[in-house]
Amino acid sequence: MRKLLASLAITMGAVGTAHAQTDLQADADASAGQELSQPCAACHGQQGISPSGAFPNLAGQQMSYLAKQIMDIRDGNRVVPQMAGQVDDFSDQDAWDAAAHFARQDANLGQTNDEDAELLARGEEIYRAGDMSKGIPACSACHTPTGVGIGSAVYPGLSGQHAEYTVSTLQAFASGDRANSPNNVMGDIASKMSDSDMEAVANYLLGLN
Repeated sequence: MRKLLASLAITMGAVGTAHAQTDLQADADASAGQELSQPCAACHGQQGISPSGAFPNLAGQQMSYLAKQIMDIRDGNRVVPQMAGQVDDFSDQDAWDAAAHFARQDANLGQTNDEDAELLARGEEIYRAGDMSKGIPACSACHTPTGVGIGSAVYPGLSGQHAEYTVSTLQAFASGDRANSPNNVMGDIASKMSDSDMEAVANYLLGLN
């Protein structure tokens, strides 16, 4: 009986959290988020498109994903040295507001080096079909064929993202330095990818518009 009550309490707590997050998303204020996001421009650009491949583009990203990353960084669930202290004082609503601001910006339209056809073909193969010989599923299953992601599942958009940043992110998942994807699914997938696989997918995604 105690175990049943404990299970019910956990379930109710999860449902309550989900409802609270839904309310925060519904109340997200992009105008307030723009004000909060002013310091972000140094690394992520005025419109959410980073001038450096070391930092991610945030423009057009799924709002749910951005809000989660902000809160994960704030709470120490994702360690990003460059973000130290940047969002420590953010409330959950602040995170959703900032996410709403970036989500409504036009996403980056990247362009790949078409001269490296073999690399891009390998990237497209992994993204669309995976590599069953390595146990790598198709990226498009979670991130959609067009790379826009799925907001309701908190799966990020990947299209137009800097290749340098995508590679570094996959490497972080593979090494375990980052483990904040649902059930660490990205850690499992990235650990099966070679450096060349990561480079191929990253360059393909850059030009996926």
